[in-house]
Formats: sequence, structure tokens, C-alpha cells
Amino acid sequence: MSGGRAAPASLLDHLVGGALGWLDTVRDDFRLPPDVTTDADPDHTLKPLGELAELTYLISTSHPRDDLRRAADDLFAFAWNETRDGELFAELVRGEPHATYPVEIYGVFAQAGLRAPAVDRLLAATTAPRGWRVAREDHTRTLGVLNAERRIGLAPHADFTAVLERTNLGTMSEPWALDRKGAYGLTHDVFHLTDWGRAPGRLPPAYADYLRLWLPAWLENWLDEQLWDLAAELLAVTACVPAAPYDAAAWQRLAAAQEPDGRVPDLGAGSSRGDHAAVFTSCYHSTLATAFAGTLTRIALDATGAGQHARVHESEVAP
Repeated sequence: MSGGRAAPASLLDHLVGGALGWLDTVRDDFRLPPDVTTDADPDHTLKPLGELAELTYLISTSHPRDDLRRAADDLFAFAWNETRDGELFAELVRGEPHATYPVEIYGVFAQAGLRAPAVDRLLAATTAPRGWRVAREDHTRTLGVLNAERRIGLAPHADFTAVLERTNLGTMSEPWALDRKGAYGLTHDVFHLTDWGRAPGRLPPAYADYLRLWLPAWLENWLDEQLWDLAAELLAVTACVPAAPYDAAAWQRLAAAQEPDGRVPDLGAGSSRGDHAAVFTSCYHSTLATAFAGTLTRIALDATGAGQHARVHESEVAP
């Protein structure tokens, strides 16, 4: 999609619609293999499906446009169907009682009211022992587990605020020292804290001030590197920050990176080329992140007035 001077809501809806359209055409690539509970690598099987479920559920329940909500809901229903109405989670928990990823993925389905009684019974047992409360090195990941526990209705295994204080967001790390890995962690600190943008009011004022000040510089840096995946996540974070301005220039640059079929490469333009499997692997997350960010930003525009946001940074948009 080219840049131009599209109105904010129109540009965002075009981005989200295109992204959902491409994701629908590649839904078969999200299907789980028969050996998913034994030999398959979760990072290449369950992780993509979990991300599809997480973000399409948000879009299906939040986007202002009915047609885009329906498109997202269809993809979310597909993801639930791939879990065999939750039976898969029972198998995963029985196979790895202390693994967190089944809990994290099941959480979004439980939040949607899609419950599997066998899974609920198992999780009540497997998350109760002291071993489940062992500290994890990745504090951001621990926030994700805690948010999933809240969604499912399990007792939290740690104090959310105490864990948050040990993350990049919680320490408000020096902004010039935030590398790529740290930036991805910080975006997810915000997502877990705000329940993926549903509750931006949970963002403490000090963190909001920190993000409002430094997000423009971080965005500029990773847009210059054409790291569209991280840029989309940072735009999603921006939409979670109260009084953060709509960055028209950043959105125009991300829109220009979107391919005509709706997919968004993770890095540059070359990653969206190659065989089908390579294209899916390099584009599915960045495309989902773009649809997610576009939805949260659209909600923010509606909440604060699209006209006001359209005037912010307008001079930065290429004619």
C-alpha cells in the first residue's frame, strides 16, 4: 500500500483489512501437525496458532468495523477448532505438567468463554504445587503466565507488580541502551500489563510518561532499519499510552511496507519473497502485529477524536 495522505481511520482500516485477508489465505499454514504433542517444535506449531488466537480475538471483540470483527472472529474460531475444542490442552498438560505455554495459549480461549472442563481440572492441580512457583529468568514471560492465570481464574503464582518491576518497563531502562531484544520485551511488558490493550488504565502514570517521551525515538530507529515487526508492536504500545499522539508519519511508513496481498514482511522487503513456507514464516507475525496495532490505534482515535489525531504530525507525512 502506498503512503499518501489517507485519513487516519481509512488508512488503519485498509491495513487491518488487508492483513486479515492475507492471514485468511494462509490459514492452512497455522494448522497443527499430527505430532504436535510429541515431536513437533512448539515455536513453529503452537506459537503461531497461539499468536493468531490472541490477536484475532482482540480484533474480533474490539474493532469498530463489523466486517473486520467478523473476519477476525472467523480466524479465532479456526484456531479454537485446531485445538479440538480444547482437548489438545489436556494432552499437552498431561505430557508436560510444568510447561507454561499450554497455560498461556489456553488463557485467551478461556477469556473468550471457550472452556474445556478437563483442562480446568488439570490446571487446578498442576499449577498448585510449589514447583510451579519457581522463579523464571524471563520476567516478561512470567507476566504472560500471570495474565493467563488471571484469565483462566487460577490463583496467581507470583505478585504481578513485583515481577513487573524487574522488567525493562518496570526499571524504565535507559532509553539509549534498549536493544532489539529488550524492545520486544518492553512491548510485551505493556501488552501483559494492559491485557493486550484492553485495559490501558492499568499503565501507571510514571510508565506512561516514560513511554510517551521515548516511543517516537525508538519508532524512528526501527523504522529506519525497516524492522516492521517491531515497529508495529511499538505502534501498538503507543495506542496503549494515554495522550500519546497519533504518529501519521510512522503509520504511513508501515503502510508503505505492506504488500498488495496484505502481508507485511518482518524486515525490509526481501523477507516477503521466496517459497510459500518462507514467506509465511517471515510474514505471519508482522502481519498479525500490524492488524493488532491498527485495531488498538483505531480504538484510540475513536476515543479521543480522529480529527485531533489527524492534525498531529501531519507536516511529517510525505505528500
